[in-house]
Amino acid sequence: MKKPEVILERIDVARSKLYQMEKKHGGFLHPNVIKQSMRLDELINKYNRFYLKTKN
Repeated sequence: MKKPEVILERIDVARSKLYQMEKKHGGFLHPNVIKQSMRLDELINKYNRFYLKTKN
């Protein structure tokens, strides 16, 4: 797999985990859910940086 595909796969896994954690903890305000959301944000940012770099 190429790098963007790997990052997209990790994004999908992190997003699924976020939704599972949100259901388990009853919302997005639980500290563990917030941490997972931040991990997902970082993966999305990494993908966007890679995508923008290849466009320029």
